[in-house]
Amino acid sequence: MHAAIPQVLISSLDGAGTFVFALSGAVLAVQKRFDIFGVLFLSWVVGVAGGITRDVLIGAVPPATIANWHDFAITIIGGLVVFFAYPAEQLVSHSVLVLDALGLGLFAVTGAEKAISYGINPVIAAVLGMISGIGGGMTRDVLAGQIPFVLHEDLYAIAALAAGVIVSVGEALGLPPLLPMLFGAAVCILLRVMAIFFGWRAPHARWHGSPDGETDL
Repeated sequence: MHAAIPQVLISSLDGAGTFVFALSGAVLAVQKRFDIFGVLFLSWVVGVAGGITRDVLIGAVPPATIANWHDFAITIIGGLVVFFAYPAEQLVSHSVLVLDALGLGLFAVTGAEKAISYGINPVIAAVLGMISGIGGGMTRDVLAGQIPFVLHEDLYAIAALAAGVIVSVGEALGLPPLLPMLFGAAVCILLRVMAIFFGWRAPHARWHGSPDGETDL
């Protein structure tokens, strides 16, 4: 039996994830020299993309972020904060990545937990947690004209999946949901931070071709 977790806590963690993803979208938009509309639009899309994807896949429709105005307000506030208080010349190179790591961890655990609460098998719930976590970052990178992190940063999707697995294992063991959620988020964030600052990577195939697929002979 799935132990109940206060909805206010899920909403708070979801809101925190939405806010940091919105910040990451806005920071990248400022770095790309978007105008104020572009900054706010990217912060909104990035902040809500993961949650919408998760809710649609588990059948929680209309998605929570569409059914109320709170997430919209959170993302717009995040975008405005970055636009007016974070000048482009003062942006540090890792700011987007660190914010993204925080959003990734929060969305991965809330995604897995919400999937479980909707009766999804814990194994699939872990995968949905990963999808929920990577959705915002992928959307941000595509709209900003970059290759999504998930396609070339090895400990991005893996970190999100680890968080989802921890939540699902906690469910299987009958633990209070909050403990595996906090632990899963911490593990995800730690893995991403280590990857960002220390170059942690998963093994690559022994391929000696060029990036476009041609083999070096």
